[in-house]
Amino acid sequence: MANYTEVLSEDGSYTAYSNEYGEHYHSTKDGALKESLVKHVIPAFRVVQTRDVHILDICYGLGFNTLATLLYYKEHSPHTKLHIYSPELDETLVASLENFTYPSEFKDFKEIIIALSRDGVYEDDSIYIEIFLGDAREYVRRFENKFDIVYQDAFSPSANPALWTKEYFADIKKAMKKSGVLTTYSIALKTRIALYENGFKVYLNEGKEFRGATLAAFEKLEKFELVDVAHKMSCNPDVISLRDEKEE
Repeated sequence: MANYTEVLSEDGSYTAYSNEYGEHYHSTKDGALKESLVKHVIPAFRVVQTRDVHILDICYGLGFNTLATLLYYKEHSPHTKLHIYSPELDETLVASLENFTYPSEFKDFKEIIIALSRDGVYEDDSIYIEIFLGDAREYVRRFENKFDIVYQDAFSPSANPALWTKEYFADIKKAMKKSGVLTTYSIALKTRIALYENGFKVYLNEGKEFRGATLAAFEKLEKFELVDVAHKMSCNPDVISLRDEKEE
Protein backbone atom coordinates (compact mmCIF):
# COMPACT_ATOMS: atom_id res chain seq x y z
CA MET A 1 0.00 0.00 0.00
CA ALA A 2 1.35 3.41 -1.00
CA ASN A 3 2.48 5.51 1.95
CA TYR A 4 0.74 8.76 1.00
CA THR A 5 -2.56 10.61 1.23
CA GLU A 6 -4.07 12.48 -1.73
CA VAL A 7 -4.55 16.21 -1.08
CA LEU A 8 -6.44 18.74 -3.22
CA SER A 9 -4.22 21.72 -4.10
CA GLU A 10 -5.31 25.26 -4.90
CA ASP A 11 -5.21 24.92 -8.70
CA GLY A 12 -7.76 22.08 -8.50
CA SER A 13 -5.26 19.28 -9.09
CA TYR A 14 -4.42 16.66 -6.49
CA THR A 15 -1.00 16.26 -4.96
CA ALA A 16 -0.16 13.91 -2.08
CA TYR A 17 1.30 14.06 1.41
CA SER A 18 4.19 11.67 2.00
CA ASN A 19 3.86 10.01 5.37
CA GLU A 20 7.51 8.93 5.17
CA TYR A 21 9.04 12.34 4.44
CA GLY A 22 6.42 14.46 6.18
CA GLU A 23 6.02 16.74 3.16
CA HIS A 24 3.66 17.29 0.26
CA TYR A 25 4.91 16.33 -3.19
CA HIS A 26 3.99 19.81 -4.45
CA SER A 27 3.17 23.21 -3.06
CA THR A 28 -0.51 23.04 -2.15
CA LYS A 29 -0.68 26.83 -2.61
CA ASP A 30 0.82 26.93 -6.10
CA GLY A 31 -0.93 23.70 -7.11
CA ALA A 32 0.50 20.42 -8.36
CA LEU A 33 0.00 20.89 -12.11
CA LYS A 34 0.76 24.59 -12.03
CA GLU A 35 3.97 24.07 -10.08
CA SER A 36 5.24 21.50 -12.58
CA LEU A 37 4.51 23.81 -15.49
CA VAL A 38 5.71 27.17 -14.16
CA LYS A 39 8.67 26.04 -12.05
CA HIS A 40 10.00 23.31 -14.32
CA VAL A 41 8.57 22.68 -17.79
CA ILE A 42 7.90 26.15 -19.17
CA PRO A 43 11.12 27.84 -17.99
CA ALA A 44 13.22 24.86 -19.10
CA PHE A 45 11.81 24.97 -22.60
CA ARG A 46 12.28 28.72 -22.85
CA VAL A 47 15.97 27.78 -22.77
CA VAL A 48 16.07 24.42 -24.56
CA GLN A 49 14.47 24.43 -27.99
CA THR A 50 16.06 21.51 -29.78
CA ARG A 51 14.06 18.81 -31.57
CA ASP A 52 15.56 15.95 -29.58
CA VAL A 53 15.46 16.57 -25.83
CA HIS A 54 16.90 14.45 -23.03
CA ILE A 55 15.48 15.11 -19.56
CA LEU A 56 16.49 13.91 -16.10
CA ASP A 57 13.49 14.09 -13.75
CA ILE A 58 14.66 13.94 -10.09
CA CYS A 59 12.58 12.25 -8.65
CA TYR A 60 9.59 10.68 -10.44
CA GLY A 61 7.28 10.97 -7.44
CA LEU A 62 3.69 11.33 -8.69
CA GLY A 63 4.93 11.81 -12.25
CA PHE A 64 3.69 15.37 -12.68
CA ASN A 65 6.87 16.81 -14.19
CA THR A 66 7.08 14.04 -16.77
CA LEU A 67 3.37 14.21 -17.63
CA ALA A 68 3.34 18.02 -17.69
CA THR A 69 6.25 17.85 -20.15
CA LEU A 70 4.17 15.62 -22.42
CA LEU A 71 1.23 18.01 -22.08
CA TYR A 72 3.35 21.04 -22.97
CA TYR A 73 4.89 19.41 -26.00
CA LYS A 74 1.61 18.04 -27.25
CA GLU A 75 0.43 21.66 -27.44
CA HIS A 76 3.56 23.55 -28.41
CA SER A 77 5.98 21.25 -30.22
CA PRO A 78 4.41 17.89 -31.13
CA HIS A 79 7.28 16.89 -33.43
CA THR A 80 9.92 17.03 -30.72
CA LYS A 81 11.35 13.72 -29.54
CA LEU A 82 11.40 13.41 -25.77
CA HIS A 83 13.65 11.09 -23.77
CA ILE A 84 12.85 11.21 -20.04
CA TYR A 85 14.85 9.36 -17.40
CA SER A 86 13.61 9.39 -13.82
CA PRO A 87 14.86 7.70 -10.64
CA GLU A 88 12.39 6.92 -7.86
CA LEU A 89 13.18 5.16 -4.60
CA ASP A 90 9.59 4.23 -3.73
CA GLU A 91 8.55 1.22 -5.84
CA THR A 92 5.16 0.99 -4.08
CA LEU A 93 4.42 4.61 -4.98
CA VAL A 94 5.06 4.03 -8.68
CA ALA A 95 2.91 0.89 -8.70
CA SER A 96 0.00 2.83 -7.20
CA LEU A 97 -0.09 5.64 -9.75
CA GLU A 98 -2.43 4.08 -12.30
CA ASN A 99 -5.13 4.74 -9.70
CA PHE A 100 -4.02 8.26 -8.71
CA THR A 101 -6.47 11.13 -9.22
CA TYR A 102 -4.70 12.99 -12.02
CA PRO A 103 -6.04 16.24 -13.51
CA SER A 104 -8.23 16.02 -16.61
CA GLU A 105 -5.38 17.55 -18.63
CA PHE A 106 -3.59 14.19 -18.34
CA LYS A 107 -6.53 12.08 -19.63
CA ASP A 108 -4.81 11.35 -22.96
CA PHE A 109 -1.81 9.91 -21.11
CA LYS A 110 -3.65 7.08 -19.36
CA GLU A 111 -1.88 4.42 -21.44
CA ILE A 112 1.49 5.96 -20.55
CA ILE A 113 0.61 6.20 -16.85
CA ILE A 114 -0.41 2.53 -16.74
CA ALA A 115 2.70 1.37 -18.61
CA LEU A 116 5.00 3.29 -16.28
CA SER A 117 3.12 2.12 -13.20
CA ARG A 118 3.33 -1.53 -14.22
CA ASP A 119 6.57 -1.79 -16.20
CA GLY A 120 8.54 1.38 -15.52
CA VAL A 121 9.02 2.01 -19.25
CA TYR A 122 7.03 3.59 -22.06
CA GLU A 123 8.14 4.04 -25.65
CA ASP A 124 6.59 5.11 -28.94
CA ASP A 125 7.87 6.90 -32.06
CA SER A 126 8.43 10.23 -30.30
CA ILE A 127 8.60 9.44 -26.57
CA TYR A 128 10.87 7.33 -24.40
CA ILE A 129 10.37 7.29 -20.62
CA GLU A 130 12.08 5.08 -18.08
CA ILE A 131 11.76 4.96 -14.31
CA PHE A 132 14.72 3.63 -12.36
CA LEU A 133 13.62 2.10 -9.07
CA GLY A 134 16.45 2.75 -6.67
CA ASP A 135 19.01 5.27 -5.48
CA ALA A 136 19.00 8.49 -7.53
CA ARG A 137 22.65 9.14 -6.70
CA GLU A 138 23.64 5.79 -8.19
CA TYR A 139 21.51 6.40 -11.28
CA VAL A 140 22.86 9.88 -12.01
CA ARG A 141 26.43 8.59 -12.05
CA ARG A 142 25.61 6.38 -15.03
CA PHE A 143 25.40 9.38 -17.36
CA GLU A 144 27.85 11.84 -18.83
CA ASN A 145 27.09 14.82 -21.09
CA LYS A 146 23.58 13.43 -21.57
CA PHE A 147 20.87 15.79 -20.41
CA ASP A 148 19.51 19.02 -21.85
CA ILE A 149 17.21 19.52 -18.87
CA VAL A 150 17.28 18.45 -15.22
CA TYR A 151 14.16 18.83 -13.09
CA GLN A 152 15.62 19.01 -9.57
CA ASP A 153 12.43 18.16 -7.67
CA ALA A 154 13.39 15.93 -4.75
CA PHE A 155 11.87 16.40 -1.32
CA SER A 156 13.31 19.45 0.45
CA PRO A 157 16.95 19.75 1.58
CA SER A 158 15.84 19.33 5.19
CA ALA A 159 13.88 16.15 4.44
CA ASN A 160 16.18 14.56 1.83
CA PRO A 161 19.61 16.27 2.08
CA ALA A 162 21.48 13.63 0.04
CA LEU A 163 19.90 15.00 -3.15
CA TRP A 164 20.99 18.60 -2.50
CA THR A 165 24.68 18.41 -1.60
CA LYS A 166 27.67 19.97 -3.32
CA GLU A 167 28.86 16.48 -4.30
CA TYR A 168 25.42 15.54 -5.67
CA PHE A 169 25.37 18.60 -7.91
CA ALA A 170 28.87 17.69 -9.10
CA ASP A 171 27.41 14.41 -10.40
CA ILE A 172 24.50 16.32 -11.96
CA LYS A 173 26.97 18.66 -13.67
CA LYS A 174 28.79 15.70 -15.19
CA ALA A 175 25.52 14.21 -16.44
CA MET A 176 24.38 17.45 -18.11
CA LYS A 177 25.30 18.97 -21.44
CA LYS A 178 27.13 22.29 -21.26
CA SER A 179 24.13 23.91 -22.94
CA GLY A 180 21.71 22.36 -20.44
CA VAL A 181 19.50 23.92 -17.78
CA LEU A 182 18.46 22.81 -14.30
CA THR A 183 15.16 23.84 -12.71
CA THR A 184 14.19 23.65 -9.05
CA TYR A 185 11.56 25.01 -6.71
CA SER A 186 14.22 25.61 -4.06
CA ILE A 187 15.39 29.18 -3.49
CA ALA A 188 17.41 28.24 -0.39
CA LEU A 189 20.79 29.95 -0.34
CA LYS A 190 22.57 26.71 0.58
CA THR A 191 21.11 25.12 -2.58
CA ARG A 192 22.18 28.02 -4.74
CA ILE A 193 25.67 27.95 -3.20
CA ALA A 194 26.02 24.24 -4.00
CA LEU A 195 25.11 24.98 -7.62
CA TYR A 196 27.44 28.00 -7.77
CA GLU A 197 30.33 25.98 -6.33
CA ASN A 198 29.91 23.57 -9.25
CA GLY A 199 30.16 26.29 -11.88
CA PHE A 200 26.48 26.94 -12.44
CA LYS A 201 25.17 30.42 -13.06
CA VAL A 202 22.08 30.83 -10.88
CA TYR A 203 18.94 32.61 -12.04
CA LEU A 204 15.63 33.64 -10.54
CA ASN A 205 12.45 32.15 -12.00
CA GLU A 206 9.51 34.26 -10.89
CA GLY A 207 6.00 35.22 -11.92
CA LYS A 208 3.00 37.09 -10.56
CA GLU A 209 1.01 33.95 -9.81
CA PHE A 210 3.59 31.69 -8.14
CA ARG A 211 6.32 31.86 -5.56
CA GLY A 212 9.86 32.27 -6.84
CA ALA A 213 12.00 29.36 -7.99
CA THR A 214 15.50 28.78 -9.38
CA LEU A 215 17.14 28.02 -12.72
CA ALA A 216 20.79 27.12 -13.14
CA ALA A 217 22.90 26.83 -16.27
CA PHE A 218 26.52 26.91 -17.40
CA GLU A 219 25.86 29.38 -20.21
CA LYS A 220 24.35 32.85 -19.87
CA LEU A 221 20.56 32.97 -19.92
CA GLU A 222 19.18 36.18 -21.41
CA LYS A 223 15.56 35.66 -20.34
CA PHE A 224 16.10 35.38 -16.57
CA GLU A 225 17.54 37.53 -13.78
CA LEU A 226 20.99 36.48 -12.59
CA VAL A 227 21.36 35.90 -8.84
CA ASP A 228 24.61 37.31 -7.39
CA VAL A 229 25.44 34.25 -5.29
CA ALA A 230 28.94 35.48 -4.42
CA HIS A 231 27.48 38.65 -2.91
CA LYS A 232 24.87 36.69 -0.96
CA MET A 233 27.61 34.42 0.36
CA SER A 234 29.63 37.43 1.54
CA CYS A 235 26.54 38.78 3.33
CA ASN A 236 25.75 35.38 4.89
CA PRO A 237 29.13 33.85 5.82
CA ASP A 238 27.52 31.30 8.14
CA VAL A 239 25.55 29.70 5.30
CA ILE A 240 27.36 26.93 3.45
CA SER A 241 26.28 24.29 0.97
CA LEU A 242 25.16 20.89 2.18
CA ARG A 243 27.91 18.26 1.97
CA ASP A 244 27.96 14.50 1.84
CA GLU A 245 28.69 12.94 5.20
CA LYS A 246 32.18 11.46 5.22
CA GLU A 247 32.72 8.09 6.80
CA GLU A 248 35.26 8.13 9.63
